[in-house]
Amino acid sequence: MPASLLDEQKDAPLSADISFLIQALLNMLAHETTVAVQTVLGELIDGKEPQITIQQALPSLDLRQQQDLIRACSLFAQVLNIAEDVHHERRRQTYEQNSEHFGRTSFNHVIRQIQQQKISTTELETTLQQTSISAVLTAHPTEVQRQCILCFHRHIRSILNERNHPQHPHSKELQQQAEAIMLALWQTDETRHFQISVSDEIYNSINYFPLSFFKAVPALYRKLQCQLTSIYPDVSLPNVITIGGWVGGDRDGNPYVNADTLQEAFSFQAKALFQHYHQCLDELHQLLPLSSRRVQVNSSVLHMAELSPDTATAHKEEPYRRAIAYIQTRLSATGQQLGLQPYNQHYCLPFYRQSEEFLQELNHLARSLQENGSALLSEGKLADLIRSVSLFGFHLMSVDLRQHAAKHTEVVTELFAHADLEDFKTLSEAAKQRVLLRELSTQRPLYSPYIQYSNDAMRELTVFQTAARIKNDYGETAINQCIISNAESVSDILVVALLLKETGLLSINNEKPSSRINIVPLFETIDALQKSVDIMDKLFSLPWYRAFLHSRNNLQEIMLGYSDSNKDGGYVTSQWSLYLAESQLVKLFAHHHIRLRLFHGRGGSVGRGGGPSFDAIMAQPAGSVAGQIRITEQGEVITAKYADPTNAERNLEALVAATLEATLLPPQNSEPDNQIMDTLSASAFRHYRKLITCPGFIEYFLQTSPIQEIASLNIGSRPASRKTLARIQDLRAIPWVFSWTQNRLMLPAWYGFGSAVTELINQDSANLQRLQQQAQHSPFFQTMLSNMDQVMAKADLTIARAYVNLASNQEAAHTIYSMLADEFERSKQALLSILQRQRYLSDNRTLARSLALRIPYLNALNWLQIHLLQQLRHQPDNSELLQLIHLTINGIAQGLRNTG
Repeated sequence: MPASLLDEQKDAPLSADISFLIQALLNMLAHETTVAVQTVLGELIDGKEPQITIQQALPSLDLRQQQDLIRACSLFAQVLNIAEDVHHERRRQTYEQNSEHFGRTSFNHVIRQIQQQKISTTELETTLQQTSISAVLTAHPTEVQRQCILCFHRHIRSILNERNHPQHPHSKELQQQAEAIMLALWQTDETRHFQISVSDEIYNSINYFPLSFFKAVPALYRKLQCQLTSIYPDVSLPNVITIGGWVGGDRDGNPYVNADTLQEAFSFQAKALFQHYHQCLDELHQLLPLSSRRVQVNSSVLHMAELSPDTATAHKEEPYRRAIAYIQTRLSATGQQLGLQPYNQHYCLPFYRQSEEFLQELNHLARSLQENGSALLSEGKLADLIRSVSLFGFHLMSVDLRQHAAKHTEVVTELFAHADLEDFKTLSEAAKQRVLLRELSTQRPLYSPYIQYSNDAMRELTVFQTAARIKNDYGETAINQCIISNAESVSDILVVALLLKETGLLSINNEKPSSRINIVPLFETIDALQKSVDIMDKLFSLPWYRAFLHSRNNLQEIMLGYSDSNKDGGYVTSQWSLYLAESQLVKLFAHHHIRLRLFHGRGGSVGRGGGPSFDAIMAQPAGSVAGQIRITEQGEVITAKYADPTNAERNLEALVAATLEATLLPPQNSEPDNQIMDTLSASAFRHYRKLITCPGFIEYFLQTSPIQEIASLNIGSRPASRKTLARIQDLRAIPWVFSWTQNRLMLPAWYGFGSAVTELINQDSANLQRLQQQAQHSPFFQTMLSNMDQVMAKADLTIARAYVNLASNQEAAHTIYSMLADEFERSKQALLSILQRQRYLSDNRTLARSLALRIPYLNALNWLQIHLLQQLRHQPDNSELLQLIHLTINGIAQGLRNTG
C-alpha cells in the first residue's frame, strides 16, 4: 500500500489493529491449512502481484486447498473491513471530542446553521411538525453474508474496542479471543446451502431492532432534543424519523410473498416489539420502587395501582410498581388478543385497543413523576419507552404493499369479466379511466365472495383484505402505502383505487372517496420518468382523485426508481432524468397546491442510486425535499449502516440533518446547467443504448460474468429475473449490477460518460471549463462524479479482460470488450479532467486507504474465480466447482462492500 495513504500519527491505531487481527488469523490458519496455502497467503501479505501468485500456485493446489485459499482471502478482506470501520468510528469520535466544529452531517451543525439564518422558533416548529423521514428496509438480495457471520463480525469489533480501551485485559487474553472467533468463522459455512425463504427475510429484517434500533432510535431522539433545546429552548422534537419495511409485503416479481407472509410479518414484528416493551417495563419496575410514604402520586397512577394484579405485601406502598404491573398485564392481554401468545385466564384486565391507550398510561406515570418532585426519574428509560411507543405503536414498522401494475390490471380485468362489464384489458386509456371512475363513484362492489376467481386474482385480493384486517388489529399506521411498480398511466393508479374499494380500504360516501391507504406510483424507466409529470397532471385534474387526496391530508407520494432507469438508460441519463422529473414534479405539485413526498428507491451500488445518503439528499432539486422523504435501505447497506447502535444512530441523524438543511437553509451552490446536462445525457444515452442493443452483447454479458452462478446463489427469496436471463429488460437490476461488479468492469456506473464528454468538448472546447465549474458548484454534478470516482477506482481492466476468455465466441467477445475498454479509458480521462485530478480518490484518502488494504485479497479472489469458471464451463454439472465459485462471489462482494 502506498505510504502516502497512511498518516503515521492518526493511523497508528489502525496499523496496530490490522497487525493484531492478521496475526490472530495467521495463527488460526497455521493449524487449519496446508503449508502450500500459507505460502500463497504470505506472498500476498508481502505484496507480490496477486495474478502471478495465484496463477503460479494453482497447478499444485487441489480443490480442498483452493477452497481454503478462497476462504482465507475472504477472511482477510473481512477483518480488514472491520479494522477500517472501527478506525473510522474512532477518528470520528476523536474529531467530535477535540473540535469546536461539528461534523457536516450532524444535527448540531445544521441546527446552528438554522440559528445563524435567523429562522424563528415558529418556523422551525412548523417545519418539524411537517417533517416525515423514513428509512425503509427492503429484502432486495444484495447481502451475501449470513447472519451468523455478521454476528462474528460484531464480536471482532467488540474485541478491537476492548483492546483500544485504556483498561483492557492482557493482550494475550484478547489474542486468544480473536483466534477463537477466527476459528469459528473458519469452521462456519459462509454460503447458504438452502434457498432463503420470505420468513427468513422477515426474521432478518426484524433482527435489526433488538440489534440496534431499539437502542439507537430513542437515543437519537434524546440527543437531538438536547441539542435542539440548547438553541431553541421552547421547541419540542416531534416524531420526525421512522423505520419502515417492505419485507412480507413486496410482491413484485416474488411469487412467495402473499397474504400469509404479510400477516406473518406483523406477527413476527409484534412479538419482537412486545418482548422489548415487557423488558423495558421490567426495568422500570426495578427503577421505581418509590414509597407513598415519601412521595405524592397523581390520582391517575393511584387508580392503576388499585386495579393492579400485583398484591404483594412488599409492593403495597409502592404505587408506581403496582401501576407498572397493571400496565404489563394489560399489555400481555393485548398480546394475547393479537395471537402473539397462548390464552391465559390470569389476564383479567382489558387489553389495549390501540397503542395510544398504552402510551397514555405511560404518560400518566411520567406526569406524576414530573409533578411530584421526581422529574429526573421521568427521563431516561421511561422517556425512551414513551418515545418508542409513539414511534413503533403495536406494529414496530409500517410495511408497504408493492406489486407490478400489470398484475393489478389482470385482477380488475377479471372483476369486470365476472360482473359482465367491459373487457377492461382491451380498452383504450381514456375508456379505462372512464369505466374506473364510474365504478369508483359508487359503494356498490364488483367483488363477490360467491364467485370463484382465479388463484392469481384471489392472491392479490386476499393481500388487500388482510391489509385491512392488519390495520384494524395493529393500528392505522401499520400499512400506509400501496406502491405500483412500472406505473405508466393514470389508469394504473385508478386500478389500485378500485382494488382498495373492493377490499374495504377505500369507501365512497356521496360519490366522495375516503381512503385508508396512500397510492404511490413508481416511475422506474427513462420513459416513465419523462412521462411522470404528464401522468400526475392528468390525475390531479380529476375531481375524484382530488377528493381522494383530500382524505389523505392532500399529500401525494411518488416513488422514483434508480435501478431500472440505470439499466434502461445508463448512469448519466438515469441520474439526469431523475433530477429533471423531480424538478418538474415540484413545480406541478405547487401549481395544484398538493404536498409532495418523494420516495427514493436506491440500492447500495452507484449503478442503483447508491452513495452517501447525506450527499444524495443535498443534491436533490430545490423544493423537492420540503421535510418529506423516504429512502430504501437494503442488503449489505443495512448491515453497514444499522447493525451497530452507534452506526445506526449516526446514519439516522445524517438523514434528519440533511432533510432539515435541504428544507430550511438556502442552497449554498448552483443548480446544474440544464443545457449542458441535456446534451451530455442525450449523448451518453445514445452510446449506452448502442452498447446494450449491440448484437452479441447479451451473450457477452452472460458468458463473461458469473450471472448464472449468482442466480443460483441463495441470498434471497426472489428469482433473479422476471422471465428469463436472456433479455436485459427481464433481468432484475440487482444481478445486473452484481455481475458487472464481480468481473470488475463496474459498467453500470460509467458507460457512455466518456464518449458524451468527448463529444461535448469536441463541439466546443470551452465546454470542459463549463463542466469543471459544474463539478465545483453544482451538488448534483458533484455527487454524480464523486460516486463515479469511487466505483471506477474499484474497477480493474486487467482482471476484466481475463473474463473475456470465458466466452465461446472469442472474436465477438474481444470486439465487445475493446468497446468497453476504450469507453472506460475515455470515461476515466473525462472524469479526472473535469475533477482536475491525476488519480482516483485523491480527495478521499480514507476510501483510497481502505481499498488499497483489501485489493491484494480481492484481486486474488477474482483470479481464483476466473480459473473456477473456466473449469465449470467444461463441467457444468460439477456442484463442487459451483460451490467454490459461490465462495469467490461471496468474498469479492465482501471485499467491494457495495455490491448491489
